[in-house]
Amino acid sequence: MRQTDHSSHQWPGIVAHYRNRMNLVGNARPITLYEGNTPLIPAQRLARAIAPDSDFKLWLKYEGLNPTGSFKDRGMTAAMTQAVHDGAQVVICASTGNTAASAAAYAARAGLRCVVIVPEGKIAQGKLAGALAYGADVVNITGNFDQGLALVREASERLPITLVNSVNPYRIEGQKTGAFEIVDQLGDAPDWLCLPVGNAGNITAYWRGFTEYAASGDAAHTPKMLGVQAERAAPIVRGEIVRNPETIATAIRIGNPARWQEASAALDESGGHILAVSDDEILDAWRMLSRLEGVFAEPASAAGIAGLRARIARGEMDVRGTRIVSVITGHGLKDPAIVLKESAQPITLKPDFAAIQDYLFPK
Repeated sequence: MRQTDHSSHQWPGIVAHYRNRMNLVGNARPITLYEGNTPLIPAQRLARAIAPDSDFKLWLKYEGLNPTGSFKDRGMTAAMTQAVHDGAQVVICASTGNTAASAAAYAARAGLRCVVIVPEGKIAQGKLAGALAYGADVVNITGNFDQGLALVREASERLPITLVNSVNPYRIEGQKTGAFEIVDQLGDAPDWLCLPVGNAGNITAYWRGFTEYAASGDAAHTPKMLGVQAERAAPIVRGEIVRNPETIATAIRIGNPARWQEASAALDESGGHILAVSDDEILDAWRMLSRLEGVFAEPASAAGIAGLRARIARGEMDVRGTRIVSVITGHGLKDPAIVLKESAQPITLKPDFAAIQDYLFPK
């Protein structure tokens, strides 16, 4: 069983910790906020709720505890490390929110100018707040993410500016360390890995990480990948570009994933599956995460659990005796408006004991 000391006072960030497994220039100085080393949380109450009669083990890889609150920090530390080494002065990205916040934070850490392109009115306030707080130049466009990505790709080709979206190969090098950590924490790869699929960089990266660990002998096998998209933003499931994707799960509101082909290869090679779930199914899973396990996630993060739950309910997946990890990609404070909209509102009482007593133990 592989074990790694993840004591917080020793953790140097993923570039320093996994440098010999990452395709970065060897002497590049890490641009780090000490990302990674996120917890793998056992979730047996959730497992029993999903499949009461199945004896399976479920863990949540809680990427919402990275420095800017999402898994994007893994890729951004690698991309920014390489960008600084290459002499970049300005970085740019298109984003539905999490990439914007992460790029802005790591650019600030590196002393670079950061430009982020976001679809106007289609970004969660918690994510926009992060990008603004870190000092990025935030530019709204009257279009969707896919149009924004096309714009920044053109800008990086025609201007002296470095693109840090997931089409940047160093992003994948950083994000694959999530798979390394799961193996280090669990002792081997799980049987299934469940995760949301938007731009498809994360499923691509995790599959690369698992296959590299298996090839080196640090994992005995690779998991099957279960990718989950929102049904109105499910181009891979439908096999065609979605021109106007819509979903409450803003982080995966993408109609033409940049890593589509790589994600399809990961699904095929792993013997996995991809499916679409409704916004209602995503919200149900989102509530279950918080109320059964105390894990507060943004809605898109719950898509993996929603997909797992749907497949089990349909009899399409036998989970008896299996070990399953679901990647929780972003923290719940990324999208606080959803909580206020979907949760019961606080009540108001007089500030005295009788009022509290009557509320808690009504006669």
